[in-house]
Formats: sequence, C-alpha cells, structure tokens
Amino acid sequence: MLKRLSLFAVPTALALAAGPAAASSWVLDADHTTVGFAVQHMMVTTQKGAFDTFTGTIELDDKDVTKSTVTVSIDTASINTKSKKRDDHLRSPDFFDAVKFPKLTFASTKVEKAKDGSLSVTGNLTMHGVTKPVTLTVAPVSEGLKDPWGNLHRGTTAVAKINREDFGLSWNAALEKGGVIVGKEVTIELQIELIPAPAAAPAAAPAAAPATKK
Repeated sequence: MLKRLSLFAVPTALALAAGPAAASSWVLDADHTTVGFAVQHMMVTTQKGAFDTFTGTIELDDKDVTKSTVTVSIDTASINTKSKKRDDHLRSPDFFDAVKFPKLTFASTKVEKAKDGSLSVTGNLTMHGVTKPVTLTVAPVSEGLKDPWGNLHRGTTAVAKINREDFGLSWNAALEKGGVIVGKEVTIELQIELIPAPAAAPAAAPAAAPATKK
C-alpha cells in the first residue's frame, strides 16, 4: 500500500544519489510523496486511496546500489479514500484494526538491479500484525535537481501487488449475481520524492564533575 507516498514504498524505493560520495542518507518528502493503493470494487471499477502520514529513510550506496536499504513506517489511521464512512470502516477491526495495529512498516532485505536500470526491492511488509516478503519494482531514479532555494530533490516511482488476505484483511461480502464487493489483490502505487536526511545533531559533551573541596 504507499501523503498526496506513492507501501506501500513501501514502500519504499531506492535511488542513485548524485555526487562523488559513496553513500548518502535520504528521507521521504511527505509533501511531495504519495503512498497509494488501488483495489477492485464491486467487480466493476477500481477504488484508489492513500495513507497521508508516513516516514521513510533510504541509505543509498552510489557505487553499489544493491547495498542500499530502505525503511518506511505508515500510520494506519491516516488512510484516506475521500469517504469518511469508508475510511472509518477500513480503520475498524474488519480491515486494518488501526487501534490495535497503528503502524504498517516495510524494511528492505535485498536490492537487485535489472537490465533496464530499474530496481527490484524486496523487504518485509508488516501489516495487521502479519509480516510477509513483498517485492517492489522501482523505476529508474531521476538525477538530483535543486529547487529555487538550493534544496536537492530526487524522484522515482514504485509498484507492487499483494493479496490482502495474506495479511488477515479478509472481510468481504457477496454480490447478488456472484462475486464480492472488495477484490483480494491490492496494487501498491508509490510516487516518491526524496530529500537529503537532516544532519545528525552533534553529541552533547559530558557534564563536568562538580568540584570537591579539599
């Protein structure tokens, strides 16, 4: 599954960072990333939605992208399908059970580079208390570009397909003429913008021991 990220980056996705450094740290730009999903509804159309609150960190190895890693955390309750009634149902125990399982997470375990330049990013997706391996297909990543204020940005997209029932999201209802209301297959659609991770604050110096009288 994947604010408006494209899980689903899960999920998250990987990029080759510009510049000579061998490794660099990036985070998802929540203002310009969409963590989206799509699922069949009533056997006649596709319903799309997204998660609005998430964080993600990508450690990029410029010299060997297969050594890169990605971790993403998504707030389950931030699901948004533009219908309050439907979103409340999706947050309920029938689906995500957001009170009991407030986070969806993805942590990469393997990155492979395809001949066309795209990446296959495999990792563990944890949703509804169940952890399963999921592979995202990540498009070639853009070159680093600076905005008018000098801030560096990179972008990519990622997609994956999962069976929601594998994660215990099995609620459904039969239709009068056959079929079910909600499809089993969910497409995770990620539109990803990356910005450099903030520099870590320097460690505070240890406090001096109080002077003692002799």
